[in-house]
Amino acid sequence: MPDTGHHTRRWDTESAEPVLPGRRLSELVEEAARCTVECCGASGMVAEGGSERPAAVTHPDLAPLVAVQLRSGDGPIPAALERGEPARCSDLLSEDRWPDYRALALDSGVRSSVTLPFRRSGLAVTLSLYSFRPGALEDVPHGPARALGDFAMTCLVRDRSYRAALTELDQLGTALRSRPVVDQACGIVMHVLGCDADAAFGVLRRISQGGNRKLSDVAAVVVARRGRGLERDLAALLN
Repeated sequence: MPDTGHHTRRWDTESAEPVLPGRRLSELVEEAARCTVECCGASGMVAEGGSERPAAVTHPDLAPLVAVQLRSGDGPIPAALERGEPARCSDLLSEDRWPDYRALALDSGVRSSVTLPFRRSGLAVTLSLYSFRPGALEDVPHGPARALGDFAMTCLVRDRSYRAALTELDQLGTALRSRPVVDQACGIVMHVLGCDADAAFGVLRRISQGGNRKLSDVAAVVVARRGRGLERDLAALLN
């Protein structure tokens, strides 16, 4: 059995920064095809976990095999996801399921395929392998492709968490940078209206929500004008 250890170690070493799902899938399909005997190509896609569905193929001729399943909702990819287990096609010449997929696969010279599903932390990924020979991929669900898929799944989940953390940090940084001007605007509103801090903040927030504007932008206007000319408008929002 081919050793997948050096491949997974290389992925992990290169992952100090979060990797985009498309690149992660490209790595997965290339390594899975390389490690699987009699495999003529592979495809992978993120089936759940967001509005986008990144996909990767080792050869352009395989892209229509993925696309036809997404359009029709019928084929080994939907079947594997629905059942949570590998969807095998041992010989497409005698296959009576998935007619659209079968026709395209045979036109491409593909005689057999297997699709492995992976689910973790709200994310679903499929890995499909193809062969020009019938019955050539029977051992795939227990071979190196399974290990590669499991490791890629771990990386995808980690990448997603890393990106979410970076987004949260960026939002926190923005909030911290805007805090001084918001505090200053609250002080001006308190002075103009003779209200307390909570009421002043409520006025700014209502202006922000009513005009669909950022709170920091509203605060910047109040500070720039020192509250002058805003007395009537601010007072109307106090209660």
